[in-house]
Amino acid sequence: MSRVITIDPGKSKCGLVLAEISEKKVYKAIVLKSEFIEDYVKNLNTFEDISKIIIGNGTTSKEIAQKLLFLKKEIITFEEKNTTYRAKARYFELFPISGLKALLPREIFILNKNLDAISALVILEDYYKIKFTLNQNIEFKTWLK
Repeated sequence: MSRVITIDPGKSKCGLVLAEISEKKVYKAIVLKSEFIEDYVKNLNTFEDISKIIIGNGTTSKEIAQKLLFLKKEIITFEEKNTTYRAKARYFELFPISGLKALLPREIFILNKNLDAISALVILEDYYKIKFTLNQNIEFKTWLK
């Protein structure tokens, strides 16, 4: 089993996804303050067999990569151009609107606080050139303490 972490870095918050490559499944998807990313990944590494960390090449990517070097894992910086924009479309693939709600503009259903995790998913899918599914029990969480 090969688990990978993907991070959509930002100045104030980051999106993070933990996925199993062989199963093409996402097991964790969260948004957390950038200052907590190092501790969260360190803790996650104690429970998961992480083989690689993929970081979007945008804001603060170099700083986050530097902070995670202590893990002694392969760290890859990957193109993240337009991922936030594309995350909006991916959101509706993951969480389709049905019934009368489908008549309303899609934009009113988007929770911007969760788009960072979906952006991390888009980076992951771009890197591996495959679509991932969500684990049945997954919850997109936001921890903005």
